[in-house]
Amino acid sequence: MNEVSSDMQRHAVDWWQVIKNRLGTILLTFLLTFAVAAIITYIMPRKYRGRVEMKIERKPEIIQIDDRNMGSNNLMAASENYIKTEFETITKADTLYPVIEQFDLTNRWGYTSRLEALHKLLGNLDPLAAVRSDFVILEYYDEDPKLAAEVANAIADSYMKQRIEKASAHSAAALKEIEAKIRVLEQQALEARGKMLALQKEGGIIDPGAGMSAARAPGATVGNEAATLSIARENELYKLEAEILGLRADVQSLEGLSGDQLIEQASAKNQTIAILYPQYLKLVADREDLTSSGRGANHPAVKGIDNKIATLKQQVETEALRHLQGLKTTLAASEKRRDELSDLNDKTKAAAIDQQGGSLAYLTAQRNLEELEELLLKLKTQYYTSQTNEDISKAPATVWQRAETESSPTKPRVALNLAVGGIVGLLFGLGLAFAIEFMDTTVKSIDDVERYLGIQVLAVVPKGVGILHQSNGLSPDAEAYRILRTNLEFTRKSATANCLSVVSGSAGEGKSTTICNLAFVCAQGGYNVLLIDADLRRPRQHTLFNTTNAMGLSTYLSSDVPLHEVVLQTAVPNLYFLPAGPMPADSAGLLNSQRMSDLIADVKSRFDLILIDSPPILGVSDAAVLANEADATLIVLQHRKLPRHMLARVKQAVESVGGTVAGAVLNNVDTRSDAAYQYYTSYYSYYAPSAAGEEAAKVKKRRKRTPASPQTPAVAQTMRPQSKSDVF
Repeated sequence: MNEVSSDMQRHAVDWWQVIKNRLGTILLTFLLTFAVAAIITYIMPRKYRGRVEMKIERKPEIIQIDDRNMGSNNLMAASENYIKTEFETITKADTLYPVIEQFDLTNRWGYTSRLEALHKLLGNLDPLAAVRSDFVILEYYDEDPKLAAEVANAIADSYMKQRIEKASAHSAAALKEIEAKIRVLEQQALEARGKMLALQKEGGIIDPGAGMSAARAPGATVGNEAATLSIARENELYKLEAEILGLRADVQSLEGLSGDQLIEQASAKNQTIAILYPQYLKLVADREDLTSSGRGANHPAVKGIDNKIATLKQQVETEALRHLQGLKTTLAASEKRRDELSDLNDKTKAAAIDQQGGSLAYLTAQRNLEELEELLLKLKTQYYTSQTNEDISKAPATVWQRAETESSPTKPRVALNLAVGGIVGLLFGLGLAFAIEFMDTTVKSIDDVERYLGIQVLAVVPKGVGILHQSNGLSPDAEAYRILRTNLEFTRKSATANCLSVVSGSAGEGKSTTICNLAFVCAQGGYNVLLIDADLRRPRQHTLFNTTNAMGLSTYLSSDVPLHEVVLQTAVPNLYFLPAGPMPADSAGLLNSQRMSDLIADVKSRFDLILIDSPPILGVSDAAVLANEADATLIVLQHRKLPRHMLARVKQAVESVGGTVAGAVLNNVDTRSDAAYQYYTSYYSYYAPSAAGEEAAKVKKRRKRTPASPQTPAVAQTMRPQSKSDVF
């Protein structure tokens, strides 16, 4: 859960960072969309509304009768989609064409056909149906407030008129169809009744319910005399057989029993035994009480009870045997009656079977007649009910509020349009910002540089950093270059690797400013620094130091001028400057000469650090030559400028000529919009050197330093002179 929350927090921070970075795009898109919405709202015509509220009445419809639904109900309630169907009917041409003709809207609007007027009428009509009620609201908009109200009322009236006409036509057709069906069924019922009577007479069939209409009497039977007698005897035999089974079960349960068991079983079926048996049991219990109290068998009281028990037991046993014998007698009589009745029934059944075929044909004819009479009754009921409903039919809709002329326009809705325009503009701006950010392949972070270029970022320079030597050098921004100076010291392979060229992928990435400020902070740190402006095509360093460019590197390389005549000592202690000089015809040829190699070898022995300002490496070949001559190359990358694949070509260009990439400087970072870099600004401000610290550094620079060991790559193994004559 914590990991999910952390991921969501990181994503939220990233999204907020995108919004901050693209805030200008978002605001511009928002303002443009809002302005478009405002202009469209302003130029839209003002329209007035005619509003009608009415309730659609649910009117039952007459069923169209066919052979498949003859048993259905006579009226059909409105379906679930009834209101939806009627709502859509309002916008149909049959409803709206009468309105167009009533107000002559075709000519009024200047159209040549009714269809064009219908389309405009539909465009201005806005019907609304309630979700769970039968109410419908008709809203019609027009530039004429009176016409808007009149047209809205006319649409409601036209709908009701069209619905009445169509419903009446539909009902008349349905009633006519029912009348024809009734006549056919009456003829069929008459023929079926005649056929049934003929079959009844022919078969001599007795039908107790023959005089009833439509339905037979409950419990009535149909058949001849023999069949009736046979059925009666069958019922009697069924009852007699059930009685025999019961008697046989009672006899079997009592046979084989004697004594108390016989008495106990018989008491459940014989009333006399049921009375005497409890008395017998009570006497037995009284005798047990006497014997348990210590009286013996010869005691008078015990003998008296024994006599009573013997007498009562004899009576009960006699009654039980009499009961068993009665059951056997009854069983024998019942079996004899069954046999006699069965023989008599067999004789009667043969006569009944002969007349059965005629009974079946009669029953079929009778059932057919009953079905026809039942359907005829339903049709007549439906016919009279539908006819009554038509006579007292109600209005198809109830108008609860008719349209009235409004005094102020309803459309356009200014506040709503502006709000929607603002929301759409904001959403579109956010979408555009994220789309641009997604498609942006420029370097946005230190991770991008290290991931795509595979080199270390040695420093992050904030946006808006000026020339440090033109100020007091105590600016918090100078701390970025001090960090760069420190990182360069620890990335040097040896103490003699003190020549560094600075390149960029394109012009305008802050390379010249970066190398100028780096030279300044290195000189402040006690280095003897020589800054060489090797951009012979578009030199800029002389403008930063406010010096002449009449003589310089091109002069030295193309003539025999001594080095001390072209090297200038700046106002910054320990900082020397070699301008570019006049632009030569072949700058790449001069830089790739032996004299240039000798120059670099010479100044490396004279100075602690040599910084070479090179042209953009992707534009000309001069920077590649200098990268080969220098011990290492520093790449200056402007934040969010060049695509990643272009920066990869910068690194490749340096390495392809045998140069070594020392690292990169991420320049011109807007720490106010990129939250990931804001801590740099706070640290630079916190750790910026004070005036006292700067004075201590100046005193320290005047001290002589001992030669550096191979394990101390801070400076070259030379003494630092204090004047130009000490160097040359």
